[in-house]
Amino acid sequence: MMLRLLRLQDQPDEIAKGFALGIFVGMTPTLGAQMLIAVFFAMLLRQNKIAAAVAVWISNPLTAPFIYGLEYETGRLLLGMEHVHFFSHISAEAITELGCDLLIPMWFASFLYGAILSTLSYAIVLRMIPNMRKWRITRWPRPFKKVHK
Repeated sequence: MMLRLLRLQDQPDEIAKGFALGIFVGMTPTLGAQMLIAVFFAMLLRQNKIAAAVAVWISNPLTAPFIYGLEYETGRLLLGMEHVHFFSHISAEAITELGCDLLIPMWFASFLYGAILSTLSYAIVLRMIPNMRKWRITRWPRPFKKVHK
């Protein structure tokens, strides 16, 4: 994916904007729909769709627990909320309350972290793409085809 990102023919600014958009969406607690959301907004805002789709992978099955845990704790602290207490009885009201107690701080902090990281990633990718395009990256070797006579 990184090679494909480097081989994109768009201007570095367009790639960096798409990448920053993907990072922002990747930081939101929308696991499972992030790529669709990022590509949709990239199309809507006329940014690079491939760069947005690649950057969404900042949150993947390995990093998501850490990202979402950090977002929950940060949001909880900034909003002055207490830790989530799991319910003693199951009811629709208890599940709704638990969901709000988890998602409100996560969404709040995801916008904060998304804004910071997307700004940083835009600046880094904008400077990195022209330098990396100077590298000679060869294509993967293709298997030798036998010629039948």
